[in-house]
Amino acid sequence: MKRKISLGIAAVILLFGFLAFKSAGEKYFDIAKSLDIFATLFKEVNALYVDEVEPKKLIQTGIQGMLESLDPYTDYIPEENLEAFSILTTGQYAGIGALIGSINNKSVVTHPYENFPAYRAGLKVGDEFISVDGKNVKGKPTSEISALLKGSPNSDLDLVVDRMGKSISFKIKREKIKISNVVYQGIVDSGIGYIKLDDFTPGAAKEIEEAMISLKKQGVTKLIIDLRDNPGGLLYEAINIVNLFIEKGKEVVATKGKVQDWNKSYTTLNNPADTQIPIVVLTSGGSASASEIVAGALQDYDRAVLIGQKTFGKGLVQTTRPLAYNGQLKVTTAKYYIPSGRCIQALDYAHRKNDGTVEKFSDSMKSAFKTKNGRTVYDGGGLDPDITVSSDLLGSAIIELVRSGLVFDFATKYSNEHAPASNMRTFRLSDADYKQFELWLKDQKFTYSTDLEKQAENLIAAAKTERYYDELQASLTTIQTKIGQNHSVYLSKFKNEIQQILEDEIAFHYSLDRGRAEIALGRDKEIVEAKKILNDPAAYQKLLLPH
Repeated sequence: MKRKISLGIAAVILLFGFLAFKSAGEKYFDIAKSLDIFATLFKEVNALYVDEVEPKKLIQTGIQGMLESLDPYTDYIPEENLEAFSILTTGQYAGIGALIGSINNKSVVTHPYENFPAYRAGLKVGDEFISVDGKNVKGKPTSEISALLKGSPNSDLDLVVDRMGKSISFKIKREKIKISNVVYQGIVDSGIGYIKLDDFTPGAAKEIEEAMISLKKQGVTKLIIDLRDNPGGLLYEAINIVNLFIEKGKEVVATKGKVQDWNKSYTTLNNPADTQIPIVVLTSGGSASASEIVAGALQDYDRAVLIGQKTFGKGLVQTTRPLAYNGQLKVTTAKYYIPSGRCIQALDYAHRKNDGTVEKFSDSMKSAFKTKNGRTVYDGGGLDPDITVSSDLLGSAIIELVRSGLVFDFATKYSNEHAPASNMRTFRLSDADYKQFELWLKDQKFTYSTDLEKQAENLIAAAKTERYYDELQASLTTIQTKIGQNHSVYLSKFKNEIQQILEDEIAFHYSLDRGRAEIALGRDKEIVEAKKILNDPAAYQKLLLPH
């Protein structure tokens, strides 16, 4: 059969590839034996399995399972996925400059990037795709629509969208898209500048420098750099950002791996832009990788105060390697260590439990290190901020409400029915607006179950299983009744939180990243704390000294 490939020959070739790089010994036998077992097993499954087998799909499933057993970052990228991978790492592609998403079974515009074709043409957040170049795409998967929107630079695209029940046609010329890393810059208080960095694709450091120069021309003498929920990106961009604020010739990060070639020290190569400006870096549990290099290096050199929550704890470095048939392997090759000598990797993938789960490094396994000024910092679990600001906890049903897409849909409705506020920093929904949302939500027949209700049901089920129900029935019924009585007023308990979520989404619909950033500036707890510290030089300096 043509479908039956000679895996025995492939295994021998692969084996000799391994032998060229591995030391002789028992490992040779283990590799040969394992490959032989795999080849034989695959041939038998391919020949005998009751239904037809797709060899490529089966092999890729095996590859993914093998790599997932190492860590979440080591991955195989087949040829057909290389374009998406390239966009992710470079932030560049040719198209109209808009993100699309699926909201309540509709494929809609979720983010037209400012100053790119979709934005200039007038596409708005919430517009539903109807046709692309005459092809009906209503209800089609977002991946299919996204592929149609991409094309050669300068090529024309005919687009029809539905906006609040009205069809609108656009003719848009595609162009090369380079998504900005800095999504917002502005002044949050007298002399205090704010820069929101969302990514680390090529040019991130240059964008930070340009934003800082622009803000300084407006009188800024202190700076907030927001790295919250920034998942990281290119290592050299992180190094260049740190270089803006510390002297030439200082180590920013070192990488250490099994292969000698990956043991490297990365130092600042250029003269800094400003070594004196006071800096606050905002962090969250979503700040990872390159974000942690920037925040960690500035903390280790006592060059910035960190405010927010503990960072994610990704201290692993990935390298891409070319494979046969134009595939790529993204493989973890090293761990990185910031200037104090600590590695901030939180999860110990090398020592999994018997069930395959991964645990965090225990406190007993963590080591203490010193910053330049002698402050004590620790490894093995992300970066601890100098000032912790706890994040607001939302009820389970509120999270369910956001995930339902109804907040997005109401924001689409509201932004199309009301003129934008003249100042997004002061935009607030009126009581009448919020009442309108409650009535609209009721019309949408939004239903939810709180975690408390689910736990009560689980408790009753467990009591029946363990044969305690008869003894506990009265108490359990009372608990369930009281919880049920609170169901109708549950959302009202979170009115302030829901209203802020709505206002943030509406601000984004109106003014994209700028709107979302500006509405947050006046009420964001971390920004408020950052302004407080930057406006108190003595308190700022005290935080950078040993306690």
